Amino acid sequence: MERKTIMFDASKSQQKTTREILAEVYQALEERGYNGIDQMVGYILSGDPSYITSFNNARTMISRIDRDDLVEEILRDYLAR
Repeated sequence: MERKTIMFDASKSQQKTTREILAEVYQALEERGYNGIDQMVGYILSGDPSYITSFNNARTMISRIDRDDLVEEILRDYLAR
């Protein structure tokens, strides 16, 4: 009997959009009592990850997004309205 193995790529099934990541990071910041917008602006402008809480893995999530790509996506969304 021949068995075929199917490869499962977990990274593809667990990828989140930039919008989802931003929403989760914002929520984590707010839950910890920070002003989410101010903290995220500080991170985007400075690149300093200490602006983002490590609560709920927020710092790790946002650090996976290139800041230039992040600004580009925010501008595209803003200008599309």
